[in-house]
Amino acid sequence: MSAVCPGCQTASPLDFDFSMAFQPIYDITTERVWGYEALVRGVAGEGAYAILSKVRDEQRYRFDQACRVKAIGLASKLFPRGEALHLSINFLPNAVYEPYACLRATLAAARKSDFPQDAIMFEFTENEEVSDVSHLQNIITEYRRQGFITALDDFGAGYAGLGLLADFQPDLIKLDMKLVRGVDTSHARQTILSAIIHVARELNIQVLAEGVETEAEFVNLKAAGIKLFQGYYLAKPEFERLPGLSAGVLAAA
Repeated sequence: MSAVCPGCQTASPLDFDFSMAFQPIYDITTERVWGYEALVRGVAGEGAYAILSKVRDEQRYRFDQACRVKAIGLASKLFPRGEALHLSINFLPNAVYEPYACLRATLAAARKSDFPQDAIMFEFTENEEVSDVSHLQNIITEYRRQGFITALDDFGAGYAGLGLLADFQPDLIKLDMKLVRGVDTSHARQTILSAIIHVARELNIQVLAEGVETEAEFVNLKAAGIKLFQGYYLAKPEFERLPGLSAGVLAAA
């Protein structure tokens, strides 16, 4: 197993600072928050684009690593001690050179903050084209070996779709909001989602509906068998703090 990572030696340093906002993921089976996704923000709370637009190609590795460390550091301070909460972190597969070596900063941050590795979920999006599927498989294999949860974000809207599930199976898939939006009035969306849920169940993959904005969407998706939810209907992301759930979702749950 190599301990050498080209990105560590060649990546350009970041010339900007950033922080994180947090958005809850709700589990209807336990009727409690399952975890929080860390979302990049500017130091004054600026939106993600204000930061992502500053990341040059030669900075992708450093930025990916810095996001992990920042998310773990903030979560370790914000998460109540003794509660089994998960932290979801987005990562860039194309910014990972050697899976084990590129995890060193993540593992060090978790140890420093006494944050359990099995409470960390890494999301990769199918909107980012992955040219080397075997490399992505190696990343997922190593992340699982280290005890991390793996998730495929924006499922149903990107480059690969079901093809990715045929090559490997993450622990969780997050339905793209384009499939979720208006699902309560769209027979086509309901049919597609029913098929995805069936496939995921057969492959032992959890399904999370993100981008849920209305009670009707929430109720419909709940009836379809989805257990994990995220979106503005539940709570908007809040800068450097953990938002509470809306009264509406608690009543509808």
